[in-house]
Amino acid sequence: MGDQCVILVTGGTGLVGQAIKTIAEGEEKRPNEQWYFASSKDGDLSVREDTEKLFAKVKPTHVIHLAAMVGGLFRNLKYNLDFYRINTLINDNVLNVSYKTGVKKVVSCLSTCIFPDKTTYPIDETMVHNGPPHDSNFGYSYSKRMIDVLNRAYNKQHGCQFTSVVPTNVYGAHDNFNLEDGHVLPGLIHKIYTAKKNNTPFTVWGTGSPRRQFIYSLDLARLMIWVLREYPEIDPIILSVGEEDEVSIKEAAEAVVEAMDFKGEVKYDTTKSDGQFKKTASNAKLRKYRPDFKFTPFKQAVKESCDWFVANYETARK
Repeated sequence: MGDQCVILVTGGTGLVGQAIKTIAEGEEKRPNEQWYFASSKDGDLSVREDTEKLFAKVKPTHVIHLAAMVGGLFRNLKYNLDFYRINTLINDNVLNVSYKTGVKKVVSCLSTCIFPDKTTYPIDETMVHNGPPHDSNFGYSYSKRMIDVLNRAYNKQHGCQFTSVVPTNVYGAHDNFNLEDGHVLPGLIHKIYTAKKNNTPFTVWGTGSPRRQFIYSLDLARLMIWVLREYPEIDPIILSVGEEDEVSIKEAAEAVVEAMDFKGEVKYDTTKSDGQFKKTASNAKLRKYRPDFKFTPFKQAVKESCDWFVANYETARK
C-alpha cells in the first residue's frame, strides 16, 4: 500500500468502523491513506444501484467491508430468513462492485457463529464449512460463510485480493447497547446501569455458564488495519485473544459489576436461553504472523467500555 490509497469502510459508523476510525486517524495514521467511513445515509448496500453510486462517489482503491444486518440471539431466532437474504445481497453487491471498479483489496468481516455447531475445539480457519452452524442463527451464519466462497471464487477466476477476518465477540465504544437485540456485553452494561439507577436487581439472562472470547474493538481495529496493509492470504484469519483468555458470561457480568461499582443484587434468569455453550477459537494463525501483539486486558477494556456508555448514555442506549 505504498501509493495513494482511498479506503472505503462500509458500515463505518458502527462499533468496529468507529474503532478503525479512531486508530486509522490516530496511532496508525499514514499520509498516503484517505479513509471514508460510509453509513446507511450513503445508501442501502442491499440495493445494487446504491452500491454503485457509493463506489462512484468514493472511488476506493481498498475496502474494509463491515456493513451487515446484525442482531443478538433473540432477533436472530426470529428473523433467520431476513438475515440470510439481506446480508447475501449486501455481500454480493460490495464484492462484485469492488471487482468491477478495480478495487485492489477487500477485507470482509465474518463471525465465529459461521463455524459448525457440532465440532471439536479449538476451532480454526480450516473448519468453516465442516458442518451446519448453530440453528439459532443459521441465516446470518450461512450468508457470512458465502463471503469466503466468493473470496476464493473471485481470486481463482479474476485474481482478486479479497480476504476476510473472523473476530470473536467484539465490544467497546459505539456498540449496540439496545436491550432487545444487542450482544451480550453491551446488554450487560446497559442492564447494570439501569439497575444501579433504579436501585433494582441486575438480572443476567441464562445460567451464566456459556464461555466466550471477547476482543476489544480498538484491538480488533489495529489488527484489521494490519490485515488490510499486510496479510497476504485469501483464506480467512481469526482475530481473537487466546484460548486461555476465554471467560464465562458469569465472569463477564462480574467484570461489569466491578467496572460499574454496582452494589445491588445479581440474579440469573435461567428461563432464558443460553445459546451456544462455547465456540472457542484458535488464534495460532494470528500469532504466527503477529507473535508480539498485545491485547488490552479484559477488565481494563470493560471499564473503558462502561465509562463510554455512561458518558454517552442518551444516544448509546437506543
